[in-house]
This record gives sequence, C-alpha cells and structure tokens, in this order.
Amino acid sequence: MLEQPTFGRRLKELRVERGLSQASLAGEEISTGYLSRLESGARQPTERVVTYVAQVLGVDRSAFDTPPSGGSLAQALSIATSTDGDEGIANLIAVLAQVREEAPFMRWQALWLISRYWQRHGRRDEERACLEELMRVADELALPELQCRARFQLARALRSTGEVPRALDIAVNAYQLAKKAELSVTDTGGSLLTLVSVEAEAGRLPDARAHVDELVQLVAGRSDPLAAEALWSAATVRFRQGDHEVARGYLEQAMKQLDSNVDLTLWARLRLAAASLHLQSTPPQTDRAHECLEAAASALALVGTPVLRQELLTLQTHLAFEQGRYADARTLHARLHGDELRLTYRDQVRLHILDARLMILEGREDEGIQRLKELGEQARQQSNIDLAAEIWRILAESLEDATRARREQQADRPGATGH
Repeated sequence: MLEQPTFGRRLKELRVERGLSQASLAGEEISTGYLSRLESGARQPTERVVTYVAQVLGVDRSAFDTPPSGGSLAQALSIATSTDGDEGIANLIAVLAQVREEAPFMRWQALWLISRYWQRHGRRDEERACLEELMRVADELALPELQCRARFQLARALRSTGEVPRALDIAVNAYQLAKKAELSVTDTGGSLLTLVSVEAEAGRLPDARAHVDELVQLVAGRSDPLAAEALWSAATVRFRQGDHEVARGYLEQAMKQLDSNVDLTLWARLRLAAASLHLQSTPPQTDRAHECLEAAASALALVGTPVLRQELLTLQTHLAFEQGRYADARTLHARLHGDELRLTYRDQVRLHILDARLMILEGREDEGIQRLKELGEQARQQSNIDLAAEIWRILAESLEDATRARREQQADRPGATGH
C-alpha cells in the first residue's frame, strides 16, 4: 500500500505533466471527488485504483515511489501558508521528509502546520508523531512560547486517544511553563484549556474545577474563540460534577457570545457539544439536541472536516437511540463503521456503549452485557475513572432492565399466577 500524502502529490505531478484534467484521469472508473481526495492525501489509494491510474498515465506502478519535487522547505512553507485547503500541506509533508538542512525555526513552523492537518483529518497516529517531533524541536530552540504550545497540543492529542496519565504530565508541564515565563493570555489560556480537559478525563474534577475557574477569570471581558472555549470547558466540568443547569448556562453563554462570522467551525463545534450535553442529561432533552444538531449540520456543510462529520453522525446516532428509533440508530451506527473511525477515545467508547445497548434490545443480551463489562475494564485501565463509572452505571441499569423483562415474560406465560 502506497503511503499518503506522498502518493497524492506524485499522482498530481504525473497528471499535470501529461496535461490531463482530473475528469480525464478519473474517466468512468472513479469519481473526480475521490481523485481530488487522493491528490490531497485525504484518502488512501487501493491497489485497484493505483493500477488504473498508472495505466491511464502510461507509467509503471513504481513511478509513484518517486518522491515529488517540492523544492526547498522555505518554498514549501511559503506555498502552504498562502494556499487555502490542504494541497499545500501535502506538498510540505513530502518536502519535510526529504530535507536534511538544519533549520529548526522553519522545521518547527512546518511541523505545526502539518500537525493541524493531521488533526483535521483525524489521523491521530500521524498527529501524535508530528507533535512529539514538534516538542523536541521546541526544546532545541528553548523558546517558552513554542515549548508551551507544543506541549499542550501533544497533551490534547494524547487525551483524545485515551493516554491520560502521560497527557496529564505534559499538560501540567505546559501550564507550569506558561506561568513561569508569564506568557500571553493566549498561551496561558491554551495550556489551561488542555489541563482542564485532561484533568476532567482523569476524573480529577476538583482540580479541573479550580483550573477552569482560573481560566474563566483569565478571559473575562473577551468575546473571542478562546473565551468561548473557556466557557465550553467550564460547562464540561460542571456537567461531570452533576451541576447540569449551570453547565447548560455556560454553554449557552458561549454560543451567544461567539459570532459565526468569527469562527464558523468553532460555532458548529459548540452546537455539537450542546447536543451532546442535552443527550446526556437526565432525562435526555431530545428536542433541544435535535435543534443543535440541525444548526451544526448547516454549518458543517460549509466547513465540515472528516472528524466533525463523524462527530455529527455519532450524535445523530445517539439521538435516534434516545428517541426510541432503535432501527435508525443501528443503521446510523453501521454507517459510522463503514469507514475508519476518527473520533476521540471517549466518543468511541460511548459509541461502543450504544452498540452494546442495542445488542441487548435486539435480544443479544449476553453479548451486550459482556461488551459493557469489557468497556468498563478498559476505561479503568486507561485511568478514565468517570467514564468507567458511567459504563458500570449503564451496565447495572441494563442488568436491572433485563431482569425486569424476564419477570414480565414469566408473568405473562400461561398458568402464571399473580398476587
């Protein structure tokens, strides 16, 4: 299997050299949209597609093994930073892999851009490897701002894959760097945002509460994306502490405060977060969740990334389940698993929980209960204490529901006597 994004960049070079449009190369075998995603590095090529495009281009398959000619790192950086979309980043990745010159500042900038590219596409292993290198280069440069930024981004990536203990160590280090060097509100706020999210994931809610209160105070009076994310973090912590009303207030304040013209992607993410909160409320507020998802879907039609589109579909699956539309929930769940899951560790676990609950409702009680037990143990081993507690609670409720259903079935049998 040829690796992206090198394959995509080389494919485009060969196509342009031959004066072919995307439509001409795609022909009737593949769609132009799929070809575009191949060239941008967003999709991995199959052997069938490689054979087909090689035949149309009149080259041997080995032609795709030749690295693309991207020029110097400075040139690739200039192209990447002045181009909308991902094409410039795909070229930057290929060039960075080839250069041998020692230019740590340019290398840091390239790694920063590339890490965001991997994040947008949900390529978590690639993002993590990139951020590990970013942190190493930042330490070589010994600039507190770069050291802090590299650390809190790496901690976020580790948290999203469930590696909470290491994420916590790095997040604490980023926060200490920001405080010691008296960094800007942006850097200090970024480190606090990360620290709060990791502490909450680790079940250290008193620490998360203290740090999120510090964060909200730090951004008081601002109405920018950082302030909106601070309120979002405050909502998350309060919700996990059981204060659902205050949590909803924080999130509603964040949504009102951030104009969609300022950051449409964050505007949509806030509505996804609100929908998730409404669905996790007791009882679930399905009407309000539906409204938030409708608004988010409209925005994501314009700015949606693969990750955000999966998050939207995931929440639509949860909504269908909470509305009692179990067949729809199963259909949506199958759609999600038709492609590589790009969700965070917590969202993937919650999706597996829903799958287990559907199993129980579908009559596969033993299989569903066993799956919940496995998920609870995995969350415990990953130090996701509150997530493990949520799973054990759902397991207990499922066992209680199953016992009640069996008793009702026995009571309904012919010859059963009631008292």
